[in-house]
Order: sequence, then C-alpha cells, then structure tokens
Amino acid sequence: MTESRSPSLRFNILESATFRNSSRLNLDGQGANSFHGPGFPGLKKRGHTHGSRSWIKIDQNGNSKILELDKATVMRQCSLPARDLRLLDPLFIYPSTILGREKAIVINLEQIRCIITADEVILMNSLDGCVMQYKLELCKRLQTNRDQSDDLPFEFRALELALELTCMSLDAQVKEFEMEIYPVLDELASSISTLNLERVRRFKGHLLAMTQRVQKVCDEIEHLMNDDGDMAEMYLTEKKLRKETNSSSDQYDHRGTLGGTRRMSESAPVSPVGSIGGVPKLHRAFSTISSSKTGSFQGSTNGGENIDQLEMLLEAYFVFIDTTLTKLLTLKEYIDDTEDLINIKLGNVQNQLIQFELLLTAATFVATVFAVVTAVFGMNFEDAIFEDPSTFNWVLLISGVSCAMLYMCFLIYFRHKKVFPL
Repeated sequence: MTESRSPSLRFNILESATFRNSSRLNLDGQGANSFHGPGFPGLKKRGHTHGSRSWIKIDQNGNSKILELDKATVMRQCSLPARDLRLLDPLFIYPSTILGREKAIVINLEQIRCIITADEVILMNSLDGCVMQYKLELCKRLQTNRDQSDDLPFEFRALELALELTCMSLDAQVKEFEMEIYPVLDELASSISTLNLERVRRFKGHLLAMTQRVQKVCDEIEHLMNDDGDMAEMYLTEKKLRKETNSSSDQYDHRGTLGGTRRMSESAPVSPVGSIGGVPKLHRAFSTISSSKTGSFQGSTNGGENIDQLEMLLEAYFVFIDTTLTKLLTLKEYIDDTEDLINIKLGNVQNQLIQFELLLTAATFVATVFAVVTAVFGMNFEDAIFEDPSTFNWVLLISGVSCAMLYMCFLIYFRHKKVFPL
C-alpha cells in the first residue's frame, strides 16, 4: 500500500512545484499572462491584454520575415525586462531612448522601435515610412556586404542605420519647417496683422515640440558617449564570442582535469616516491588552468574597455544632430528677434498715439478757456460793454489770441521737455 501511494504522492509534489514555478514566472513580470483558471475567476490578465503583435525579423544575411510574437516570447528570447519592452509599445509615447542590455540593444528613436541582438533585428511592424525605409535599407546593406568584410559588427550596423535615418528625418523636417516659417516671419515684420500673428504662434508651438525631440536624441547620444559602461554593454557580438570561448575552454579544462585524475588513479605507483613526485605535476596542471582563466578574464576586460569604434560612430551622429539642433536654436532666435521688432513697432505706434492724445488734450484745454469767456458773457446781466457792439468783438479777438498763445506755450514746453519732436 505504501508503494501504491508513492507514485501519486510524487505526482502531486511535481504538480504543485510546476504550479509554483509558473506562478512565480507570472508574478516576476516576465510578460506572461496572470494565472486565470477556474480557481481564480476574478483575476485579470496583465501581460497579454493586447495579445500578440506583428514584428519584422531581420537576420545577418538580410533576410526578413514577419512574425506574430507576444511580449513573453520577445522578453524570453532577448532577455529583456518588461519595462524595456514597454518602450516599444506604440500605444504609449516615450522620448527617444537607446538602452544597452546583456543580450540586446533596445532602440526607441522617433518611429523606429526595434530590438537589436548579436544575430538579428526584431523591428516593430508598422506602415510608417521610416519603419519601411529602415527595413528595406538594412536588408539591402546586409545583402550587399554579405561577402565583404566590414569592420563594424552586426549590431553596430543596425544601430548606425537607425541613427542615420532618425537624424536625416529630423534634419529634413527642420529644413521644411525653415522654408515655411521664414516667409511668414518676413511678412509679419513688414505688416502686422492678426492672421500673421496667429500663424507665427502656431509655428512657435511646432518649433518647441521639434526642439524637444531633437534635444532628446542629442542628449541620449551624448549620455552614451559619456558612459563607457553603457557603450561596453553594446558590444553584443564580442560578448557572445567571449561567452562561447569561455564555455568551450571551461569544458575542455574540466575534461582534461577529469582525465588526468582518472589516469593518475589508475596508474598509481606503489612506491611512495612516485606518489610524491606526482603531486608537483598536479599542482602544475591546476596552475596552468588558473593562469589560462586569468588570461581570458584579462582579455575580456581589455576588450570591454576598447570602445573607440562605437564612440567614433556615436560622435559622428552627435555632430550631425547637434547641427540640426543649432538650426532650431537659430530659428528660435530669429523668431525672438522678429517679436522684438514687432514690439518696437507697436511701441512706436503707441508713442505716436500718446503724442496725438497729448496735443488733443492741450487743444481741448485751450478751447475750454475760450468757452469759459463766452460763457461769462452769456450771462443775463447789464453792463456798458453790451451797448457798443464793437467792444464785444474786441473781447472775442483778445480771448482767441490769448488761447492761441497759451497753446503755443504748451507746444514750446513739450519741445523743451522732449516729450515729442516738433
């Protein structure tokens, strides 16, 4: 009866262990679905909300094919965490990012979103022109250079094309933007109108958004250039070859050690002198193994520090994107200069209106003085001056001349104070 219970008990243990492993895999955020079974009816799926996505896979020979892969498969194949794969999700808008991981390079540059490994490129499938151009151009270059020796490894060629297309696309957008905005600014400088002001306001918003995009790409390249560790992580082909070499050497050393030990045990001499003489040989064997491992470790360290190849590649495109950023900053300065000119013109018009208002106010004051004189003589009172009509004419003449002289005094005072040139 104990024997009959043993298989079922072993099966239950294996089944529970399998369940725990699958649950741990799902809870670790590796892109798999949350457990959704009859025991958990209310638990939602987190990893596969949108299901599989369409990807374009390009190998080293330039052959491409379209695959339907889910997040868990991509993460397991490229050894990426979920947060890195989330950068490639087209439903979210993330700034331009270049990440170097253990087995892959994650690229999110404008519309180009892909994962580069040492053997292949997994590109997010899209109908965007940049994505299709990247696919066609990468396949063309890989097929052309298939029989030719190239200094750059596969991952750097794919990275170079992504940077090239991104920088060229941003530069083309900046040139097109310059052709549109310069005539509008010149027209606004010549004639200030509400329509031209609205167009410049809209262009200024586009300029700010484009400057942020270009600035982010420039900062990302500069960040990689300043961090040697991140650049060393991007040598995927070298790390792969180094890992294969170390694994093969470890297997060879392990087999040699086992074979030497077995031979020593089989041919162990009876004389104690022979056994004592075999100890130095064994020590020499272990010292040879340790020295070989130390040499391979030092070689890998020196190879990791040799990042001049990638640094020169990034520096070339940093200069390119920095030139594009300079164009945008120059355009922003031109807009600011145009705004300053418009403010100067508006201030000049405002000063002219103030001068006219000042003259009008002085004239109104003089006219008011003359009106006071006429109002006084318009009162109903008796005086000898009303008996002679010519006398009243002299009153009007003297009042008018006095008002004119008062107005001239105002003008002379304004000129003396340099309120406005006369």
